Amino acid sequence: MGVLRIMLGHSCRRRCRSTFSSSQCRVQFLHEKKFHSSEPPPEELHSTPWVRTVQSGIDLLRNPKYNKGMAFTKVERDRNHLHGLLPPAYMSQDLQVQRVMSNVRDTDSDLQKYIFLMALQERNEKLFFRVLLEYLDELLPIVYTPTVGIVCQKYGLLFRRPRGLFISINDKGQVMELLKNWPERHLRVIVVTDGERVLGLGDLGVQGMGIPVGKITLYSACGGIPPHECLPVTIDVGTNNESLLKDPFYPGTHQRRIQDELYDELIDEFMDAVKKRYGDTVLVQFEDFANKNAFRLLLQYRGSHLVFNGDIQAVGAVALAGIIAALPLTGGKVSDHTFLFRGAGETGTGIAELLATYISKEAGITVQEARERIWLVDSKVTLLYNSEQIVPRQSLHLIVVIFFFFFFESSMNERHTHPTS
Repeated sequence: MGVLRIMLGHSCRRRCRSTFSSSQCRVQFLHEKKFHSSEPPPEELHSTPWVRTVQSGIDLLRNPKYNKGMAFTKVERDRNHLHGLLPPAYMSQDLQVQRVMSNVRDTDSDLQKYIFLMALQERNEKLFFRVLLEYLDELLPIVYTPTVGIVCQKYGLLFRRPRGLFISINDKGQVMELLKNWPERHLRVIVVTDGERVLGLGDLGVQGMGIPVGKITLYSACGGIPPHECLPVTIDVGTNNESLLKDPFYPGTHQRRIQDELYDELIDEFMDAVKKRYGDTVLVQFEDFANKNAFRLLLQYRGSHLVFNGDIQAVGAVALAGIIAALPLTGGKVSDHTFLFRGAGETGTGIAELLATYISKEAGITVQEARERIWLVDSKVTLLYNSEQIVPRQSLHLIVVIFFFFFFESSMNERHTHPTS
């Protein structure tokens, strides 16, 4: 039955020409223009103008925000012209949850489980989040790490329906127009990545979009933020991954990664457009940026925007909390120990820096002196140090090894070839 638009209140006069094109609306517009003065009558001064869109029939079933599938009752099917478009049986949402989990558990591959769940989200959003909330422990490794790493690697092949906003270097100067293309006017959280350092997989370019999409899913399921108030964004400035540049199915721009002034100008345009479009209160989370940009962007925008870096700040806080909680077993204070990190990426250096700050306050020393107690081993097994002075190995009276990629990096290295980055 298509879309039925209902106009109420004084908004018809203001929105009629831009929103509606029906002859009835034009007649109403001309009538009001002729018989009403420029000021609304007193009884309309306190009315709330609004426009409501009601979907019915096949359009309702294709809208994941409102579709309930076979959970539509007979009354709802009569009212919304759904008879004949669904099987005649009624199936409650509780029963639908059982059916979904039966399908998930009958699937052996984690990747196929992810594909099945994303397809569910694309057709029945409420059911998807109901399933995810009730079986969070079981499904969390499917909708996020470690499975999302495989998804990012195969993103070009798996791509079916776009989720989120894609902004490329070719869109420079038009970022605001792209934001206006997004249908939701009010946002609370934006998760943005440039895909240069995705988990432990290196430069995946635009295929890193799987991470912001996964984060948004968790914020809705675990944080209670409505899905339509969250936006995943990928800034596509190219990739230095040779295998992706040669891949005909790679969905991003086939060029080497842009750096320096052009990169900064595009990021700055994006941040300014976000603030103008959605206001000061929208949270912008930086995700999976390379070290050279992650810390710099966080410092650059924290005074003008509400910004957050999950890799640096969130994981750092959790890791530091774990170190403090382990003190009854390790003994002494945090500042009494020396730390060795496996990995020197954005997450590892972020944890190390937060740890150095904590040690400096606990021991009453400078941050630079605190860094002398922290060692890092990068992906090439090179021993790095956060100070110009190298302390002799004999002084390492206790080494605490932190595997901040947890089980993910190990499992990924065992099952998949690390892409060229």
